[in-house]
Amino acid sequence: MGYNFSDDFLVKENSKFEIKKQSTSYKGKIDKDEAKELLETEKEKLRLLQEKLYADGSQSLLIVLQAMDAAGKDSLIEHVFGGVNPQGCEVKSFKTPSSKEYSHDFLWRQYQALPEKGKIGIFNRSHYESVLVCKVHPEYNLSEKVWTDLKQFDKKFWGNRYESIRNFEKHLANNGTKIIKIFLNVSKEEQKQRFLDRINEDDKNWKFSAGDVTERGFWNDYMKAYEEAINETSTDSAPWFVIPADQKWFSRVAAIQIIIDKLEEMNLQYPELAEKEKSALLESKVKLENE
Repeated sequence: MGYNFSDDFLVKENSKFEIKKQSTSYKGKIDKDEAKELLETEKEKLRLLQEKLYADGSQSLLIVLQAMDAAGKDSLIEHVFGGVNPQGCEVKSFKTPSSKEYSHDFLWRQYQALPEKGKIGIFNRSHYESVLVCKVHPEYNLSEKVWTDLKQFDKKFWGNRYESIRNFEKHLANNGTKIIKIFLNVSKEEQKQRFLDRINEDDKNWKFSAGDVTERGFWNDYMKAYEEAINETSTDSAPWFVIPADQKWFSRVAAIQIIIDKLEEMNLQYPELAEKEKSALLESKVKLENE
């Protein structure tokens, strides 16, 4: 099956991305059964590449996942990374900042969670909340204590935040952390159905929060915020990929291929032993064989 979806969903730098023109539903060259089969094949490929990343030890990979509620971030992490060695992969979820986090700049807590060299780091939500939920609800910014008036949150304020994010990501890329940013693009109709499933199915009740329905009322504001954030921060070194998310089986296989492509671009190498170490290796082999 010669499918590859990386180029299909890339938002190129300065491309004037429009979210309303992006389909949330996949209708194309692969069906559900083929996608499930392909996912299993790609998971093994990802496992081997992650092992190589760990052995190489000179670079890391940061995957940023953003989406509206119920778009499938958690299940994507589970199905895509289920076969990866947990020693080499870390997931960090970002919720409302603590008082300590509010006492620092808005990027501080992300610095604490960055993956070490040799590892994959996954941000389930991220520093982008500061230009998404905080843009839809600008009063949240007042908790940072630097800002005291809602009138301060003007075009210049948000422009500075986008610039800070671009600089932050460029700095990471220049120092060995490759970045992939994925927006799972779910429709408002599909979100409604998933919310109803969470209410109607007992084993999914725990996933539902009444606050999710409240935030749903700001749908158009969120779409506008996502569109602007993606346009302002999709760069060659830290690109955004916008994946249709109405079918979870498709978003998973598209995401894993994007991740695999990035790891293959990193030109990872297994360490090569020095001659002295090779000699010691051969001596050990002889000893073991002669036991």
